[in-house]
This record gives sequence, structure tokens and C-alpha cells, in this order.
Amino acid sequence: MASFAVVTGQQSYPALVERGILARAGEFLPPGGGKVFIVSTADVWALHGAELDQGLGAVSRELLLLPGGEPRKRLQEIETLAAEMIRRGGDRSSTVMAFGGGIVNDMAGFLAAIFMRGIAVVQVPTTLLAQVDAAIGGKTGVNLECGKNLLGSFHPPRAVLIDPAVLATLPEREYRAGLYEIIKAGLIRSAPLFRLLAESSPDILGRAPALLDYVIAQSVRIKVEVVGEDEREGGLRRILNFGHTFGHALETETGYARFLHGEAVAWGMRAAAHLARSTGHLSAEDCVEILDALDRYGPVPPLAGISPERILARLVSDKKTVQGRVHFVLLERIGTACVVSGIDDLQVLAAIEAALA
Repeated sequence: MASFAVVTGQQSYPALVERGILARAGEFLPPGGGKVFIVSTADVWALHGAELDQGLGAVSRELLLLPGGEPRKRLQEIETLAAEMIRRGGDRSSTVMAFGGGIVNDMAGFLAAIFMRGIAVVQVPTTLLAQVDAAIGGKTGVNLECGKNLLGSFHPPRAVLIDPAVLATLPEREYRAGLYEIIKAGLIRSAPLFRLLAESSPDILGRAPALLDYVIAQSVRIKVEVVGEDEREGGLRRILNFGHTFGHALETETGYARFLHGEAVAWGMRAAAHLARSTGHLSAEDCVEILDALDRYGPVPPLAGISPERILARLVSDKKTVQGRVHFVLLERIGTACVVSGIDDLQVLAAIEAALA
């Protein structure tokens, strides 16, 4: 087992990576708490619900199912869940347990943040992307039609329970999408992790257990360290958005229907690498190495028909834009990132065009 303590200014909670931890899920609920509301999707519950159910033992619980899909990650779904919680006896002693992918973890966390002004949440991510990103750090939210995660709250969980064993049922495309987030972690904070991913792609794509558990744990460690230093994204935590600024614009422009989040981030990392190269932040050699590594974990869906100019226009609506200035996370070298604003639109457009080519 790998265990990491997320320590912030107000509280501390564990993020644990352990095969079979679903069987111990009940151990991580608040002592003396009330009813547990498990928020999941029908497919996840059919695959792994029995394991979680057994792990909760005699705890009083209710199952709430979300329809799933990025287009349904909206405020009206949260209202429906909250009303159902009231109908089934939810109160301030209740706990929300998020059991699913990134969308479930974001939405269930947001539900817990606003239900009766805030109740406990335990994150149990079942996709690779959620295990290394969405479930850790307390960022919750839903989408607006005009942009991704524009409504949300910081609401740290009581615990994050990561069971790599559940990834055996994860479809290949979703698995690859999660690997892009691990590549991101290496690029912004750990050159050794990035190069391990680049050199061991056949084994990692083959889901070799020991290697997979190791890269998950390293990615979790990196996010825990960053969140511990900057919980509210006032400084260092912004480097976790590497690839996301461009990626969110791509998701929004395509109506959240063509790309998985990790695939959009992969494209965003390509655009950011081209931009860092053109601005002189990143060497040509490092840029080529990054693009080659991303290719090893591809492909992403076709990019034909996407307007570079419309992607550029979408960047201004990103939640990381401040007073009309888009802030980009760029690499100075593999393993080191910085935040840059004030880049000329023509340079940004050229990077988008290169990434779409």
C-alpha cells in the first residue's frame, strides 16, 4: 500500500493506493456519522458495487445513480440528487461517497459541498483519470454550456481510496485517457516519471500490475505535494493545469461529445509544448521528446474540422483567465513548469494550428 497525507492549512486527509481497498471502505467513514449516500453510475455499480457494498458492512446507505457523460455534468443533476437525499432521510450527519470516474467525483464532491452547507465526502475513484486527478485536492464542480467546471467549490474529502484492481474492467480508450494525466504529472514535476512512462509504454499499456501501481502512486504523490503547498490554486497548484487550458477549450468547442477529458488534455499538452517552444521557454529537443511520448499513448480522436480561431476565442472563457488575460502553464524543461500570461494571440494561434495539424 502507498499512503499519502494531503496536508492543507485547515485539515489533513489520506490518499491511499491499495489493491482491494474497497473491502475496507467502511473504515474511512466519519465516526458516528449518519446515512451514507453512494453516488455512482449504473455501469460502475454493476461492475464493482458488490465489492463496495461488502466493504461498507452494516453501515446504513442509499445508492444514487447519475446518468453519466460530460453533457450531463450540470447543476440540475445536482439539484435532483439533493432532493432525493432529503427524500431518503439525508441530514447534516450524512456522508456522500463518490464511486465512479472523474465526472462522478466532481459532481458528488460538489453535492457534498453544498448540501446543508457542507457534509462529509469520501472519494472512491474507479477510472485511472479520476484516481490520479479528479478525486484528489478537493476541487468540485459542474459545467456551464459556455465552459467547463465554471460552477464549483473547494471541498476536501475525508479520504481518497484508490484501488488499482478496478482498472481491469476499464475500457482501453478510458485507460489511455487516464495515462495522459500521469504523463502530465511527470512533465510538470518529475522527469524520471516521464521518462519511465516514455520508455515503458508497452508494459504500462498492457497494465502490468506492479508498474501500473507504481506510476499511479507517483502521480498521486506529485498531486498531493502540490495541493499541500497551494490548496486554493493561488500559485503553485496552477501548474496542474498543464494541457488543461487548451484542452478545456477543445472540449467546450466540441460540445463535450468528441473527446474524453484525458484525450483533450493530451491535445492540450501538444499545443502547450508548441507554444513553449515558440516562446523560447522549451528547447526543441524537449519538445520533440514530449510529442513522441504522447504519440506512444495515442491515438486521440480525429481533429478534422476544428477551427483554430474558435479554440483561441474559447480560451478567454476558461476559469483560469483573469481580467481578460489567459494564463498558460508552459514547460521550461521536462519536469519543470511555469505560468505565463500576456502571450501574443498570433503565437497562441500558431501553437493551436500546429497541434491540430
